[in-house]
Amino acid sequence: MKLMIKSFADLTKDELYEILRVRSEVFVIEQECFYQDMDGLDQVSVHVYYEDDEGNIQAYLRYYNKEDEPDTIQVGRVLTIERGTGLGAKLIDETMQHIRTMKTVKKVHLDALEYASGYYEKEGFKVISEKFYNDGQAHVEMEILI
Repeated sequence: MKLMIKSFADLTKDELYEILRVRSEVFVIEQECFYQDMDGLDQVSVHVYYEDDEGNIQAYLRYYNKEDEPDTIQVGRVLTIERGTGLGAKLIDETMQHIRTMKTVKKVHLDALEYASGYYEKEGFKVISEKFYNDGQAHVEMEILI
């Protein structure tokens, strides 16, 4: 497994295709969540993922500066292909290490599926909102201070 951390401009066409493919596979097909994935934020995001020797993404997330909060990073589109392997936790840990090198960042924010909030709590995130629905699925807002 190889960790990749790339800006949108640094992604190859094949890497971008693979990112969009796995996001569609997990969020649209597996979770049956029909939404507009290409939301204009990929271009301003840093893409963090693990790929296997064949170039297939096994775990992925993106992060970007949260709108109107210059000291906050927004994490989203978090996925793993095979759950229970520890790769998702490793991806979060590597991402947090990378974000901690940014001098101006004070906190990291994410909107978690409600059922996955316990997973993020193990990584140090705290629930900061009541349950809300996004694309028909229950979510909660979570944050961690840097």
